Amino acid sequence: MEQRGRAVPEGIAKGTSRRRRSRRQRRTTGRRGAFATTFLVLALVTAVGTGLLLFGAARYMGELPTLDAIKARQIGANSSVYDAKGTGLGVLASEENRQPVPSDAISPWMKKATVAIEDRRFYDHDGVDARGIARAAIRNIAAGRVVQGGSTLTQQLISQIYIVKERTFDRKLREALLALQLEQRFTKDEILTAYLNTVFYGNNAYGVEAAAQTYFAKQAKDLTIAEAALLAGLPQLPSYYDPYANPDAALERRTQVLQAMRETGRITAAQEAKANRAPLDLKRGRIYGKVRESFFVRYVAEELAADPDFGDVAVRAGGLRIETTLDPRLQAQARAAMRSILRSPGDPAAAIVAIRPKTGEIVAMASTRYFRKDQFDLASQGRRQPGSTFKTFTLATAVEQGIDPRATRYMSAPFSWQPDPASPVWEVGTAGGSYSGGVTLENATLASDNTVYAQLAIDVGPDNIADMARRLGVPDSKLVPVPSITLGSSGVSPLEMTTAYATLANGGVYNPPTAIRAVEDADGNELLGRRSRGVRVIQDGVAAEVTRILGENMYAGTGTGARTTDARPQAGKTGTTDDNTDAWFCGYTPDLAACVWIGFPDETRPLYNVAGVGAVSGPTLPADIWHLFMDAALQGVAPHEFRAPRQPVAWESFTSQFADRIVSSLTVPDVQFTAPKPKPEEETAPEPVETAPAETAPAETAPAEAVPAEAVQVP
Repeated sequence: MEQRGRAVPEGIAKGTSRRRRSRRQRRTTGRRGAFATTFLVLALVTAVGTGLLLFGAARYMGELPTLDAIKARQIGANSSVYDAKGTGLGVLASEENRQPVPSDAISPWMKKATVAIEDRRFYDHDGVDARGIARAAIRNIAAGRVVQGGSTLTQQLISQIYIVKERTFDRKLREALLALQLEQRFTKDEILTAYLNTVFYGNNAYGVEAAAQTYFAKQAKDLTIAEAALLAGLPQLPSYYDPYANPDAALERRTQVLQAMRETGRITAAQEAKANRAPLDLKRGRIYGKVRESFFVRYVAEELAADPDFGDVAVRAGGLRIETTLDPRLQAQARAAMRSILRSPGDPAAAIVAIRPKTGEIVAMASTRYFRKDQFDLASQGRRQPGSTFKTFTLATAVEQGIDPRATRYMSAPFSWQPDPASPVWEVGTAGGSYSGGVTLENATLASDNTVYAQLAIDVGPDNIADMARRLGVPDSKLVPVPSITLGSSGVSPLEMTTAYATLANGGVYNPPTAIRAVEDADGNELLGRRSRGVRVIQDGVAAEVTRILGENMYAGTGTGARTTDARPQAGKTGTTDDNTDAWFCGYTPDLAACVWIGFPDETRPLYNVAGVGAVSGPTLPADIWHLFMDAALQGVAPHEFRAPRQPVAWESFTSQFADRIVSSLTVPDVQFTAPKPKPEEETAPEPVETAPAETAPAETAPAEAVPAEAVQVP
């Protein structure tokens, strides 16, 4: 790209797009409110603008930043990823993933789509758009959140190709001053071309040419209106709008871009309608970097990119050395455990996540899938009903409220509940049809009794159960606070469940799950090191009591089949959904927490006749896999006791609203557990009436396969 005989600086074609959120604008209620909001915003913008000018004049008089004085970022600085042992896992970007092209090699539709959605007044301003800033401010205040940014394409380009260390107001002022200079030095088409050659489109594609190859296996000059609109919408949130991982979100974003193109006169209404009808029609090109442990490496990239000190391009093209938490030995043992149980081609899929409770480090995250065939990660992205593993959160809620599991009794019997005449009747029973009569909450936990936990959920409050789950480590999944939440009616991921159980193992101290141990720049300077981010979310006495009961479950409950060979201190809970469509085992020792999930990711298909088991449930194959994995993972690790609590729980006087259901503990004795292992089907949870639809993996996911040890391709 040239400017009237002068070359653009080398760094102009590589960098990171500024991430901005753009959602639907809320409707204002009444002309008077809209006028007042507009007046207030305009007054605010005027005040801020005046302050900015005064600040700039006072601070930068005599030392205004210039393009020549600011260092441009280097092109082609790849970031490398390593496991915890220092073995390379792959490169997050390479020169082959970025192919700069001249202006005439870019489809005109791509230019029109980008200007329409990113900077409508691009051809009218001089690098800084005061009207655009005011318009964005009005929309953001009216919506009550950030729905539109005010930076121009020129400012975004500056932020991508020039190193400006300041991060807030100071940085924005410098970017604005540099944008004005860039507009004076280069033409609009040159700036737009540089932007299109620089911006990150997700899946390792930097620049429009790489994006066109990555998503449509064609050159940028051949992009259609629909294809250009899809690509133009990606830079805002490339991971979220990824059409491979989230096609619905990508289509919704494409619709927004097409609407912007029509509103700005760049396409007609007929062209908009035709493009909206076009399918995604994705076709993956060959521009990829070879990466081992592709699912995990992608998770690492997304975690670091979410850090405001880094961002997508700094991660993928900043020359970083990223040391991860992945333990290659444990990763291999996780796969070996799954393969030893699920050996046939038609078997369901499985996933394992293992976390160090004291640090939150993810040391294993594996599934039985090929990344090259399906980029959907069952371990971190899958959202499936957890069955009775969710009862642990109800138990923790009850203990936190001072309900003594050893002293509190419920009636184990078919249960019906209707809060009001307008509500449907919720009927709960055990799959095996056997009941225990009057039973303590502790023994009901060992039996995984649905009827008892249905009553307990109503007593402690579904909202409180959801809150407990979020505190322990399930912050992202949508938890519907209805009584059936205790039976696992809301979809969650194996990563979230492992995090929550790791918090219990850590005595109630939550460590955010992390896949990154350290980050260094190209010169060896440490940018990110070990972090102590533990936050106490529940009293240690609460965690200790839950751990005590789940520890009993490993010896006299549904978890006996998972118990490790060395019988070290451990705790765990099984989970099975209605019709045996999902089966889980989640457990922990003081040193390691792990969750196992088994199911068919592309459908809610019953787990029948798998690996010699008639009906797969939590106490069967998931428990077997957990046992094999933990035996291998903890080999050579000395057993440790769970830490004694410093603040034991103070039990409160409690009477259940269902106390009158208990006829007599003399005529209906408490159940005693002497069998080495309960029948698997007794643990299965019936489908509750008041539940949200199960969240499942996208329909395009492929059948499960064993994950190969050799290198695979990652976009």
